[in-house]
Amino acid sequence: QVRVMESGGGLVQPGGSLRLSCRASGSRFSFGTMGWYRRTPGDQRELVSSITNGGTTTYADSVKGRFTISRDNAKNTVYLQMNNLKPEDTAIYYCNAYLYSHPHWGQGTQVTVSS
Repeated sequence: QVRVMESGGGLVQPGGSLRLSCRASGSRFSFGTMGWYRRTPGDQRELVSSITNGGTTTYADSVKGRFTISRDNAKNTVYLQMNNLKPEDTAIYYCNAYLYSHPHWGQGTQVTVSS
């Protein structure tokens, strides 16, 4: 059974940093694109960043220059380094991992940016 598990959320002051991790498991085959979405307090879901298994990345305009996504294919793990965090980055961050065009989702991890 495929499982996707996030970690690394928490409370941080504006201007601070956090690193999120997400590991996908339960498949003999390699996962495809992995990415991070977030659901804001206003209940809007948006793509934050994604990375293919070849290393091609995408970013939402709101996080460009502040967030960096990376991936360890051997561990089926994706990371999101978040720097210069702002209060508007407060959200539940969800990881997904594609396997044969089907997305598998984690339970989410809360990120709160507040002084």
